[in-house]
Amino acid sequence: MWQATVNYLTLDLLGLSGHLEKSINFFIYDTIKIWFLLITIIFTVSYLRTHFNTEYVRAHLQGKSELYGNVLAALFGIITPFCSCSAIPLFLGFVQARIPIGVTFSFLISSPMNNEIAIALLFGLFGWKITVIYIGFGLLVAIVGGFTIGKFGMEKYILMDVKPMEGELEEVKISLTVKERAEEAYRYTIDIFKQIYLYILIGVGAGAIIHGYIPATFIAEYAGGDNPFAVLAAVIMGIPIYSNASGVMPLVEVLTQKGMLLGTALSFMMAVTALSLPEAMILKKILHIKLIATFFCIVGFGIVCIGYLFNFILR
Repeated sequence: MWQATVNYLTLDLLGLSGHLEKSINFFIYDTIKIWFLLITIIFTVSYLRTHFNTEYVRAHLQGKSELYGNVLAALFGIITPFCSCSAIPLFLGFVQARIPIGVTFSFLISSPMNNEIAIALLFGLFGWKITVIYIGFGLLVAIVGGFTIGKFGMEKYILMDVKPMEGELEEVKISLTVKERAEEAYRYTIDIFKQIYLYILIGVGAGAIIHGYIPATFIAEYAGGDNPFAVLAAVIMGIPIYSNASGVMPLVEVLTQKGMLLGTALSFMMAVTALSLPEAMILKKILHIKLIATFFCIVGFGIVCIGYLFNFILR
């Protein structure tokens, strides 16, 4: 129904044609679709999140085995901040709670890469199977990456003097009525939407230009299955870009439509969301460059491997 309405608007009412019509049609349709998906799913996840809180998770992680902590921290990342930079305050809170550094990095990797926004967009654009595979691989990168960093014993490279919390943390429970939970979820949804709607417009706009004006043969030639270095190049190109899933996902959609293999496109998305230069600049204030470089190399290598594996599975 939506597509027919947009077609009527661009073709009949506006009288557009050719490349311009393709671009405008894509922009209007995808903007409406993505905004609807985001509002619906973010509200749902936000409502479920009112049953959890950071203090409870931090308290629960104390004294647990490191691998268990890696798994739980990666899972916790799914329902927490939507970009790498906004996840850093919680990262510091974990360090302050004396949680092992490898566990804190599992959270820092997973949070921007596997959050509810990524889930909403992946499900809307590619279906539940691709969404499940992506989230599974994303969690794997976060768990293995954090566990590996933890084994290197790099606590000495934390530069900021983070004062440990005294005593044991308590597992604080939050008691809210259904109405209060719904109101909190509504406020959070509106707040997040205000922060990301511009990213969506920019992402969809870039995707619309590619969709309407860039030949499919061009992308297939340089980023298709015949290029054995496509995944590696995609990850390297994704690191300098700072965005969240809402901004980069429209590009992933149109790149795959133009011939880029899905694993290559998703590895690009992982690099953009989990590894970014602004994130490195913020981390530089609290972590030694050796630890940041280790973090980027381990996660980057994991993303490259996942990209090739994804392409192999989906052939």
